[in-house]
Amino acid sequence: MSPKARGRYSDHDVEHYDRPRRSTRPRTKERPTYADAVDGVVVTVDRGRFTLLVEGQTVLAVKARPLGRKGVVVGDRVRVVGDTSGDEGALARIVEVQERSTTLRRTADDDDPVERVIVANADQLVVVTALADPEPQPRLIDRALVAAYDAGMQPLICMTKSDLADPDALSATYRSLGVPWVVTHRGGDITALRERLSGRTSVLLGSSGVGKSTLVNALVPHARREVGIVNAVTGRGRHTSTSAYMLALPAGDGWIVDTPGIRSFGLAHVEPERLIEAFPDLDEMTEDCPRGCTHGADEPECGLDEALRSGDADPERVASFRRLLAARSEPAY
Repeated sequence: MSPKARGRYSDHDVEHYDRPRRSTRPRTKERPTYADAVDGVVVTVDRGRFTLLVEGQTVLAVKARPLGRKGVVVGDRVRVVGDTSGDEGALARIVEVQERSTTLRRTADDDDPVERVIVANADQLVVVTALADPEPQPRLIDRALVAAYDAGMQPLICMTKSDLADPDALSATYRSLGVPWVVTHRGGDITALRERLSGRTSVLLGSSGVGKSTLVNALVPHARREVGIVNAVTGRGRHTSTSAYMLALPAGDGWIVDTPGIRSFGLAHVEPERLIEAFPDLDEMTEDCPRGCTHGADEPECGLDEALRSGDADPERVASFRRLLAARSEPAY
């Protein structure tokens, strides 16, 4: 040690050059019980902040650190602590996400391994499609139906702009699948749609420009969702909804979730056996299929082909199911 250094430190001044010791406080495995937590429902998500309904009050919240990377999405039923007054500047914490009854999922593309949960705990998927301006997109409708069946949700097709085109051709495409549909147009009677939504939590899904926001404003007048227009050159609408938003129907008669317009719907997460389960009559016919059979049209010894030969299966229904099955492997959009 140099004389200069020796002048600053002595053999007895160890506290001057020892590293500071780490905290010796014993660690514990005990975690908070959150006995005072209250129930809430997530109605929208915006950049890490969650808007909840807690006992009829709108509450802003963040996710508690112990939840880690656990996703919280619109429709989730959660447990909340902290300031749930809903006052300006108040902020609560989501400490628990309760088990979901359904999860509507998609992937960005068919080769994308990352699933994205769109909405939780909904029981009906309303596929909104315009009959004209823009033209119907059956491939996107098929993909949405596949996602609905995979999630265990009841599908409904809502055809808008019926004042511009006849709905018969499109409705005939899905008749053999037993998918219900309703027909609407701007300013028209939406009683049939209201009846289908009554007592349910329904997700409205469709591409931009098909009239989703117009429907939402008619169903929930105070929603004031921005209405877009369709580009005359591209035939596509612009996105007017930037995030999913859950709204209560008047008189507490159910919920609707307005989602941003979509242009692709990846189905990498859907397995063929999950899809066939949505059609119990066809599922029974596949009990003797070889292991690994996808029930597609090119599968050897598929039970559906045997049922067709024997006359036990409706050819149109089998063909429609296989069209949905094929939608899994076609380009996302």
